[in-house]
Amino acid sequence: MHLQRRDILLSALATGAAGATLPAWAHHGWSSFDQNRPIYLEGRVAEVRWRNPHAELVLELPEKLALPADLTRRPLPAQQAGVDGPALLSRTTLPRRTDRRWEVELAPLFRLQQWQMTEVPVGAQVAVVGFTFTDEKGAALLRAEYVFHDGRVVGLRSSPA
Repeated sequence: MHLQRRDILLSALATGAAGATLPAWAHHGWSSFDQNRPIYLEGRVAEVRWRNPHAELVLELPEKLALPADLTRRPLPAQQAGVDGPALLSRTTLPRRTDRRWEVELAPLFRLQQWQMTEVPVGAQVAVVGFTFTDEKGAALLRAEYVFHDGRVVGLRSSPA
């Protein structure tokens, strides 16, 4: 009987300790983001977190962010998801927020690998088009739809077509 209690106690402690050390992932579904108002950001990568559930970048924006004149003419890659990229780019605006640092959520690592997108180095110049929260409260966070980096464009809604 004493051995049984000790085993139960050890099992409970091990389970509790293991549970206490597991990371709590914050994952945002698409419904949290205003997909009717695409946002353009560009800047220098200050931080990189290349992990699941999705890779993340922290961008430091320039003092005077502007939409590039050629944005609506940029070629976009075909994706398996039905994304009307040209229409999305034509609706893209600058953020209403004035934050100089933005967290950018990319896709899961598996999808980035499908696009053959490698880890973006700190210091790299990156542009993104994506969506911010519908209420624009809280963190300056953008969920990326397109990433423009190193002469390439990657679509993150789905796998390449």
